[in-house]
Amino acid sequence: MLYHLLLPLQEYFSAFNVFRYISFRSATAAITAVLFSFIVGPWIIKKLHAMQIGETIRTDGPQTHAKKAGTPTMGGLIIIGAILVPTLLFGRLDNIYIQMMIVSVLWMGLVGFIDDYLKAVKKSKKGLIARYKLLGQISLGLVLGTVMIIHPEFEGVRTATTLPFFKDLVIDLRSVWVYILFVIFVITAMSNSVNLSDGLDGLASGLSAVAALVFAGIAYITGRADFSQYLNIIYLPSAGELTVFCAALIGASLGFLWFNARPAEVFMGDTGSLALGAALGAVAVMLKKEFLLPFAGGVFIIESLSVIIQVRYFKYTKKKYGEGRRFFRMAPIHHHFELKGWDENKVVIRFWILGILFALLTLSTFKIR
Repeated sequence: MLYHLLLPLQEYFSAFNVFRYISFRSATAAITAVLFSFIVGPWIIKKLHAMQIGETIRTDGPQTHAKKAGTPTMGGLIIIGAILVPTLLFGRLDNIYIQMMIVSVLWMGLVGFIDDYLKAVKKSKKGLIARYKLLGQISLGLVLGTVMIIHPEFEGVRTATTLPFFKDLVIDLRSVWVYILFVIFVITAMSNSVNLSDGLDGLASGLSAVAALVFAGIAYITGRADFSQYLNIIYLPSAGELTVFCAALIGASLGFLWFNARPAEVFMGDTGSLALGAALGAVAVMLKKEFLLPFAGGVFIIESLSVIIQVRYFKYTKKKYGEGRRFFRMAPIHHHFELKGWDENKVVIRFWILGILFALLTLSTFKIR
């Protein structure tokens, strides 16, 4: 918004020329997101307290979590606001990347909000029925995939993606429908993975900040003809604007972490986790870096895989031995380490360290091939 309002005034006041630069707008977006969280966060937390919108703790979970019962949930409203306000202020609103990221955050944020509302306010144990949640994820993937196919920005790479560690890394899925199904899978898998990771104070928000930082760098070089040519990656002329969005996501995650660090004053709930997961998935799709998600979001993927392994192993042993057995002490895997005796802070910090290592590995893939 400010880009469109103030940049034309540069001939009268030269300082407004700074809005031309993505680096300036990205840094300002990140700072604004943090400040928004600090200013609005306490008010939202107070309102959630007053409305008695508290978290219900699962009885089969670690006993140390029992004291968290009643902690305000739906704190994802802070995250969504802290992402959207800076993006609207400092992003180019005529840019397809910015437009689709706003749609993605609002879309899955609404799905998560309905789920949280049903659980916290209506006291429905299951919240939003799983198939309806899946329908929301599939719908977003369908919309995003369709935009990638028909928008002129993606001419020549509509159904293409890239593979890490290979020199001739651009592959074309050729089929429109195969590509759209691929996008649906990415959005669904990533939003669910972040959702599953939101089980310890500060875990999902910290990891989201790390992953967003990686994609901010990738977005910047993808939108630069010189950098993308040097690194031999797909050049997307307008993709640099995603740097602004990713910077806002970083600021929003860190701002929320201020209140979500142990002991958490608020939980993000599905409102935040589904929105964050969809945002990361959508960024990867729009940058044609879908196969970098298992690296940039490596811990999220591990969390999701641990649940799949646990369920599959339980069903297999029940069929073979007549009783279901657990592969992990508890899934997702962060609870496994808690039950092994690790303090919650130790689990979170060690998972953050793994997230940073995955981030470095992601960036290394541009040269290791």
